[in-house]
Amino acid sequence: MEKKKALITGITGQDGSYLAEFLLKKGYEVYGIVRRSSTFNWERIEHLKKKDEFFDKPGGLVMYYGDLTDSSSIEKVIDLIKPDEVYNLGAQSHVGISFEVPENTTDIVALGTLRILEAIRKFCPKARYYQASSSEMFGKVEESPQSEKTKFHPRSPYGCAKVYAYDITVNYREAYGLHASNGILFNHESERRGENFVTRKITRNLTKIKLGLIDHFALGNLDAKRDWGHAEDFVEAMWLMLQQDEPGDYVVGTGEIHSVREFLEEAAKDLGLKIKSNGKKGIEEEYIDENGKTVLKIDKRYFRPSEVEILWADPSKAKKILQWEPKIKFKDLVIKMVDYDLKLAQKEAYLCGRESDVGEKIASAIKPLLEFADKYGIKIPSEKNEKA
Repeated sequence: MEKKKALITGITGQDGSYLAEFLLKKGYEVYGIVRRSSTFNWERIEHLKKKDEFFDKPGGLVMYYGDLTDSSSIEKVIDLIKPDEVYNLGAQSHVGISFEVPENTTDIVALGTLRILEAIRKFCPKARYYQASSSEMFGKVEESPQSEKTKFHPRSPYGCAKVYAYDITVNYREAYGLHASNGILFNHESERRGENFVTRKITRNLTKIKLGLIDHFALGNLDAKRDWGHAEDFVEAMWLMLQQDEPGDYVVGTGEIHSVREFLEEAAKDLGLKIKSNGKKGIEEEYIDENGKTVLKIDKRYFRPSEVEILWADPSKAKKILQWEPKIKFKDLVIKMVDYDLKLAQKEAYLCGRESDVGEKIASAIKPLLEFADKYGIKIPSEKNEKA
């Protein structure tokens, strides 16, 4: 039986890397589109590249250069591959940054979707298409929780662009008969989340504080509430949408909400950090540790021009039709992210000469490197050797 071929835009991102793993395990040939850049940004899929059976071989992972702002490159790749399934995950996906680069965000998110749909219509109209829609389309919500029937009221250039992408996907489904589905995904995080997103910013900085690498960091609105799940669970829902006989639109989330404040306090608890609010409001609020030191400040720069206070999913349709259920709960999500970032911070502490702060875990982690160096006669300079 011939293997299915899947094309993923945004394959080097959080969702793209998990989806690539998922599809490879399902036996797909996986193709990814990446932008040409002077820096190599493949770290999230590097582990797939190292597995010879997965990378650049028939039935494995193959990469092509392309750009969602360039229709010719999109058409060339789609015409060449003739994929069975197309997953459009590529985007300028940071909501706050979309206020700073609204035109670029719209070009990539909105018109990029149109370019892909046009290419599918021209070259492989039987392909099944998944559009990564977003809970940010709901914005200033009219009801909670939000379902497929809730009206959109986006509050950012990113959210507005996603609404266009959603509508043009529905239009191509109705006008040309494409098997095109929208997944309205609520917040989904992981150890691979970008470090400028609030959840990863929290776990990254708290682990650094734990090891004495920094004193404090800053956030914006602590009271914003979100429906947080794990990206690894959500990519399964993407795939399930394209396995249905009929295309459709689905809300994907956990059905639970937690505030940024809750995420912060849960992460601190997992690290054994005793922190508490000073009880003040707005930018005067701070979190302090048991020694009275400030570990978190509120900075008005991190507030959006128009805030979204609550995003809360009603995933009833996805659960009923797709038979999908999230497996990783909120507390487990936080633990996974904290554990991952603690290991990163431990490596940084070692490189900064603070090995006494991290103890046996660092010694264990660095042992294979030292053994390799000793085997091949490689000298590793250290601050201690230089002083000696």
